[in-house]
Amino acid sequence: MTVRAAIFDVGKVLYDWNPRFLYRRLIDDDRALDAFLRDVLTTEWHFQHDAGRPFAETSAELIAQFPEHEALILAWRDRYLDSIGDPMPGVHAIVEELAAASVPLHVISNFSGEFWPPFRAREATFFDQFRGFVISGDERLMKPDPAIYTLALDRFGLRAEEAFFVDDNPANVESAAAMGITARLFTDAATLRADLVSVGLLRV
Repeated sequence: MTVRAAIFDVGKVLYDWNPRFLYRRLIDDDRALDAFLRDVLTTEWHFQHDAGRPFAETSAELIAQFPEHEALILAWRDRYLDSIGDPMPGVHAIVEELAAASVPLHVISNFSGEFWPPFRAREATFFDQFRGFVISGDERLMKPDPAIYTLALDRFGLRAEEAFFVDDNPANVESAAAMGITARLFTDAATLRADLVSVGLLRV
């Protein structure tokens, strides 16, 4: 069966993302910044939001543990969008080319259900090109759990063999591929474009 739709991850595929983008604006000392991101605002902590835990719960727990950092912790709620950087070089042009060719575009992202709506609204012109979205924080399912791909395929009206999926995390790519989805690891726009050409979604 022919691949007919493209599914994108968001962070580090469509847009650059890093908590450092936000906190380097708030912590002047590089060593203090490194320590804060290593010991306080850890990846394990903020990935809880992607799994569906509300910020009110996770922040209360973290502030109880690090009361001296309360203002910095609350900045994650108030200024989360500052952690999202520029579009990944060259990728938005590829999305626009796919949209112009009437290729159905969709998103599967590990993303907080609380923080997704303001980001989606801020980037409305870009995301209006997409037809379907599966956001982990809303679904309480996270990649690489195969259940999130099953949900997405059903929502998008696709069979696995009809879908092309790109993600920057090897585990997510492997999980999608195991379900029969054509899945590729994102490295750069040129490689992504070649991958899309190889499955017939773009022309040389």
